[in-house]
Amino acid sequence: MGSCVFPVFIGLILLQIQKISECYKMEVTPDSGTIVTFSKKEGQGLDCSACKDEDLSQTCNSILKLTEARPTNVTFNCSQPGDIFTVEVNQQIDCSTSGCSIIAVHPDSTRFLEFSRTFTWDLKVQAGRMFQLEFPSPGMRQIKPSESCPDKHTYTIITYQRAGPATIGSFCGNGTISRIQVLYRGRVTLEVPKGTDLNPSNFKVSMGPAATALVEVDVKLSRGPSSADFFTPNYPTGYYNVDKIKWNFAVQPMNNFTVYFRQYTAPECQKNTVMCDYALGDKTSFTMAPTDIQPTNKQGDFSLTLTNCDAKRGEKVPGLSLNFNVEVFRSGTPYVCTVDLRNEEGLSLQIENKNPESYCEMSLNSVMQEKIVVPAGTKADLSFLDCPVQDLQLTATKVIDCPSVSARDISGTLLTIPALDSSLPVPLHQFTWLLRVQDQGTVDLMSPKGSLHQSVPDKQCNERVSLVISETEGSNIGLFCSAAEGAVQKIQIKGNVSITVTPNNTKDLSQEKEPFLKFGTSPEITENVIYTVYPLISGPAYLATPNWPDGMNSSSSVSWIIYIPQEYTAELMFSNIVKPTCDSGHTEVTVGPLDSQGQTQTWREDQSFPSPIIQQQSFYLNMSNCEPKSGRFAVLSKISLQKESKKFLGIILAVFGVLLLLIIIALIVVCVIRKRKNKSNANRSSIFIPRGKNVLPGNATFPKSRADNESHVYASIDDSTMYGHLDKNQPAEVDSGAWSNGHQVDGYRSFTGPTDSIPAATDSSAEYSLDRREGDVFQPFLDPATTFNLPRPRTPLISQGSLRFEDRRMMDNTLNTFKGAGDINAIRLSADESRLQPQMDSDSDSYPEQEYDEAM
Repeated sequence: MGSCVFPVFIGLILLQIQKISECYKMEVTPDSGTIVTFSKKEGQGLDCSACKDEDLSQTCNSILKLTEARPTNVTFNCSQPGDIFTVEVNQQIDCSTSGCSIIAVHPDSTRFLEFSRTFTWDLKVQAGRMFQLEFPSPGMRQIKPSESCPDKHTYTIITYQRAGPATIGSFCGNGTISRIQVLYRGRVTLEVPKGTDLNPSNFKVSMGPAATALVEVDVKLSRGPSSADFFTPNYPTGYYNVDKIKWNFAVQPMNNFTVYFRQYTAPECQKNTVMCDYALGDKTSFTMAPTDIQPTNKQGDFSLTLTNCDAKRGEKVPGLSLNFNVEVFRSGTPYVCTVDLRNEEGLSLQIENKNPESYCEMSLNSVMQEKIVVPAGTKADLSFLDCPVQDLQLTATKVIDCPSVSARDISGTLLTIPALDSSLPVPLHQFTWLLRVQDQGTVDLMSPKGSLHQSVPDKQCNERVSLVISETEGSNIGLFCSAAEGAVQKIQIKGNVSITVTPNNTKDLSQEKEPFLKFGTSPEITENVIYTVYPLISGPAYLATPNWPDGMNSSSSVSWIIYIPQEYTAELMFSNIVKPTCDSGHTEVTVGPLDSQGQTQTWREDQSFPSPIIQQQSFYLNMSNCEPKSGRFAVLSKISLQKESKKFLGIILAVFGVLLLLIIIALIVVCVIRKRKNKSNANRSSIFIPRGKNVLPGNATFPKSRADNESHVYASIDDSTMYGHLDKNQPAEVDSGAWSNGHQVDGYRSFTGPTDSIPAATDSSAEYSLDRREGDVFQPFLDPATTFNLPRPRTPLISQGSLRFEDRRMMDNTLNTFKGAGDINAIRLSADESRLQPQMDSDSDSYPEQEYDEAM
């Protein structure tokens, strides 16, 4: 017997230890004015109770109520009290003594998560007034009592009247009810199951206006096709009191409504009847019976007031019960069209309303849509109701699978906007091509005519459209336009490419028929982007890094291959530079010639970039980004061309100008000298030497012609002089014809005219000096050894046009002209042309003065 008692005792101890280990303990601190109650569910955990630890004792019961706002230890003698107990958190709001301001109700969302929770608010206002509940957008939605809310948060509103409590209804979130007003006093309940996070609606409580009905509900009906259900109090049991229930409906403009009574249970009226009073706007009102057809296809705001009769009560006697529905639909006639994309491979459409305040309704295959998307290769019916064209935006996307590199089309493929259905009421605002390459290839983009121009702040695009070129991963390459004065001939991008066309000076892209770009494929490149650039002679070319000015992607690179025309040099300037702080690696900028024979220059982010950089031949510019720690890497460059010959042109022109000037000066000097020489030969035809000082006449011309004067008559002629050329024995210097020179000679006679009128010549005339000086030694113009003893005047040469000209063939003729008066004096004419210059007697004593009678 003793041996059996000990094991039993041990078992009781273990059982007690197990019970102690199964206890659940928590600390609860109620808010001020809040009552927390733990209640045991019916038929659950008969041996489990809730205990409150006090000073020296512990109180346990199936219901535990905490009212004081202080920490309290609550112990449950079971391990899972949430399966057995529920928690109710009650708060009382009394506005009966003083008008209470708006109170926002925010239940604690973190407490008692392991229990099923019920939050209750007891509301009380002054007699004859209504308490008001305002729900934040999007409002509340009324449901049947048997239904449950999707978010497991169910609200219930109860009113306490003299005839007893009445349930206004059950509600969920995300509805059309914005406000509920209830007579005098009532309760709002929120039920949340165990393990569900609390997401309260944070409704507001305030004292409303004077009572006009038992309940007044404000509803904001949704725009477009929608439907909402409403129920009378105590649905479906019924309501017996003679009270009014009112619903105020706000209907959006350009919408119609229709009221349907879905389920109606009439009470047994002892007095009066059940009536439905409608008010449309401010002027129209009418009354209908519940059994009549309710308003259909009406516009504007309206209200419905349901008035109950004095109904008979009883267990099997039904009360007033009504479930009605309000449907809203758009007024007007929609525009309908059909879009067929089955014949255009890879093309899809998107239509979006950009004005949320408009009353536009769009439908795709009779289903209302906020944004219409017509997939590629499908056919769809579209409808537009009250949709202004300026509020709609149509975009199109075309996916093109590029051929493999081995099978690429060398000539390239043109990118043109395909023809869209003309029935579409919306202009095309944007068009996008998605170019997908295979085998890790590269997309080559070129302009179908001219070259591409990258739009930068210093030189923006002003063409009709702009092209946004991006990588499909989202990195923007840049904004380009197809300009005749562009410098970018080709853009090579590694991987897939997105090209978006946006209008600048046009409203509908579907009217653009010309191709925008030409593309092809090539093998994979090492850089992310490579530009082929031919700078313009007319102006600078701007080169911006990808995603300018936001900066290049991390660890990405870009290159520009720049071709310089012959006889030109390039000036490269970095006009705008933003450098990052690198976390790993470095940013690098490299400039080098294409032929790999010149010097390559490289700079990093911690070095200054020289500017300008002069390049004599075609070169490349490469930029690579690091992994930035902070900042970004963005560079804007500018290339200007200068002709090489320009720097030598000034020197050449200067030298040529100097030479030309010297030539002109030399010509002028020569002309002046010859002119003076010719003038001296022409004017100094004779010399008159009186016994006084020498006189050189300025113009020794004859006033008469040869036929009228006797200038050719001589007093005597020396036969040896005139006919010496016929004598072979004559010396050479005499017979050479030095004086006759083969010309007809005149006779000579002494001068008999007046002599006093001839002015005396002065010795100061330097103009007619014929002396030549070598150093300081004076020499006469002619050597005296080759002249006569007495200097004589020379006969000037006569031009062939003169009447005094004689042909040289007269040298064989003999002229004998004799005059009777005067002595014979032999005269010899020299043929030496240099001796025909007039000679003057020198001041030397070795040349005595001579006197002549007549000057020719």
